Amino acid sequence: MNPLAQLSRAPSTSPARAEFLLDALEGLQAASKRLSPKYFYDERGSSLFEEITRLPEYYLTRVELQIMREFAPEMAQVLEPGCRLVEFGSGSSLKSRVLLSALESPAAYIPVDISAQQLRHSALELGREFPRLAVQPVAADFTQEFELPNLPYPSRRTVVYFPGSTIGNFEPAEVRPLLARIARLVGPEGGLLVGFDLRKDVSVLEAAYNDSRGVTRAFNLNVLVRLQRELEARLNLEDFEHLAYYNRSEGRIEMHLVSMEDQSIDLGGQVIPIGAGETIHTENSYKYEPDGLLPLALATGLVRQQTWVDAGGNFSVQYYGRLDR
Repeated sequence: MNPLAQLSRAPSTSPARAEFLLDALEGLQAASKRLSPKYFYDERGSSLFEEITRLPEYYLTRVELQIMREFAPEMAQVLEPGCRLVEFGSGSSLKSRVLLSALESPAAYIPVDISAQQLRHSALELGREFPRLAVQPVAADFTQEFELPNLPYPSRRTVVYFPGSTIGNFEPAEVRPLLARIARLVGPEGGLLVGFDLRKDVSVLEAAYNDSRGVTRAFNLNVLVRLQRELEARLNLEDFEHLAYYNRSEGRIEMHLVSMEDQSIDLGGQVIPIGAGETIHTENSYKYEPDGLLPLALATGLVRQQTWVDAGGNFSVQYYGRLDR
């Protein structure tokens, strides 16, 4: 029976669970098995990622925070007073706190995240920290169209804040439509403040995704934990291992789950064989040259107006405004 038909007969099934099942079946039955990285992020996955950001090997958050702390006043001038800030993939909103502290009279802060529970928690914390700020969380998948909440008063500008090098998780062919959606969302006076990782020594890149404590391993395996818990998949979790390496030809870190034995995954009434040494591709993290986003942004009507880089040249934060401003 079609798995969607099976799900439709179960009264407790949600549209999100149905989408998860169909995405998982499509990915696991592909010639090269894959699972979307968005399914890392349940409550446990979000917590594990926050732990990753504090690891010594994971330089990205530390370096981006340094940029924000040094240059947030300059960024605030570029964003201008009365800005409505929309953060994609907000998580704990750590870097946005630095930016919000520098902004003059921000109209609102709208964190957007797929993990509703963490979103509520961080929104409450921000509300206490910034009592005069309108915090309007939106639980949504920002890779899809969604609507911004209405404000009781107009804002001078809407800016999407997209930190953490999350844009590197998108395939190059996906980045242009993502930027086009952002351009539509922010409107004629709006802009995009985006952070992304820069290309560097391979040993530094690979260490960031293979930490000594195994936190990234647990984060990667969490997508299989979710298959078991939420979709009642039958699989041998202990027979999978974490693999992360830099693919030079593609300019990206790849994360995989490697099957250590011949086995099968029973999911949604389908039995999917997976051989020893076969992998499930879970995430890419593209590393850009400093001007790597320029042609993609220009094609969607966004023009770069300012760039900030750390002293070591590891990471870049850039501001793009609408051409029709």
